[in-house]
Amino acid sequence: MNNTINFSKSTSFNLPKRGQSEFRFQIIGIGAILLSLAFLIWLIITVIFGSMGAFKHVEIAIQVDLTSKNVNADDVNSTSFGSIMKSGLREQFPDVKKRKDKKKLYKLISVESSLELKEKVLDNKDLLGQKVKIWVSASDDVSLYVRGKIDASLPEDQRKITDKEISWINNLGANGQIRTKVNWGFFKNGDSREPEIAGILAALVGSTLSLLVCFILSFPIGVSAAIFLEQFAPRNRLSDIIEVNINNLAAVPSIVFGLLGLSIFLGYFDLPRSSPLVGGMVLSLMTLPTIIIASRASLQAVPPSIKEAALALGATPVQAVFHHVFPVALPGMMTGTIVGMARALGDTAPLLMIGMVAFIVDIPKSILEPATALPVQVFLWADSPERAFNEKTSAAIIVLLIFLIVMNLSAVLLRRKLEQRF
Repeated sequence: MNNTINFSKSTSFNLPKRGQSEFRFQIIGIGAILLSLAFLIWLIITVIFGSMGAFKHVEIAIQVDLTSKNVNADDVNSTSFGSIMKSGLREQFPDVKKRKDKKKLYKLISVESSLELKEKVLDNKDLLGQKVKIWVSASDDVSLYVRGKIDASLPEDQRKITDKEISWINNLGANGQIRTKVNWGFFKNGDSREPEIAGILAALVGSTLSLLVCFILSFPIGVSAAIFLEQFAPRNRLSDIIEVNINNLAAVPSIVFGLLGLSIFLGYFDLPRSSPLVGGMVLSLMTLPTIIIASRASLQAVPPSIKEAALALGATPVQAVFHHVFPVALPGMMTGTIVGMARALGDTAPLLMIGMVAFIVDIPKSILEPATALPVQVFLWADSPERAFNEKTSAAIIVLLIFLIVMNLSAVLLRRKLEQRF
């Protein structure tokens, strides 16, 4: 009797402490979630605001002489459009006489401005034979100054633009010869050494082609392996060893798969270096364990009664699996495949090992042409010393995040649309 009373008293004394301990645990958990959300929001806001400049393009209007004195209408390709651009700048600022100052004057416009002028002339032959005002890309330093990224109040030796250059820019602005517009070239151009005209289209196409190759290879192989291991393989030591190795491969660092691709696909099979074909094959090696594990989990989630009912009605084991079990497990398999490919999309290390870090300007038209990928493009721009590439890096990260969000969202929607409830 006394023991029972003492036990109930000790229990009643411990209840408030247990309640306080549980309350503290809940507060710590909520605080951890809020802190992680705050860091995530801070990171996203920082990247978004850092990328704003990449979506703005600064142009300068130059009066150029396209008469027969400078341009041969019969052979436009032989024309020195760079000299024409320089002549237009000298006419705009006739007081600039010294050679050193002329070099600074020429740096107001992009190095690629002569190519832009050539393309406009080839697109519109009516420009020939007259003096016209042409809008061309400003240099990255001028673009940063116009967008307020360079503080003119700093001493001249602490900024990249001199006082003379600032006076020339202000003169052009006062005459209405500087404008800012949406930088559609960021989405339509390939990479460039000049940040004002660099774009992500080549990297975007390279990532898409690599993921396409990855899906074509990894999905059927991964699903077939999962079906065999889960439905047909005998339970013995060999199957146990295979399962353990698949689980271990899912935890192997991605750079190991890059080394494997370098030694086998490039070294032994001599496949094209830096191509989406090799990139997709390496990514498929990396995603295969994830797809197999996710597919097996989807097969295990199918009620056993479905297969048993099919067998009871006279179906063979193969028919029961592929006609009844597989369609039910397919949404989960697709979800695991898309999530695995989304992880592969953001991985850089294996692509660096197979040479997709190369400087690629042209847009790849097939899986055999040299290409780069979005995460590699981010790596290249982040490593560039030009300040204007910082904005390009943030903008490329935004595009990569949007790509990942779309893939994960499609996985969720696909699963909800195709899944069957029992």
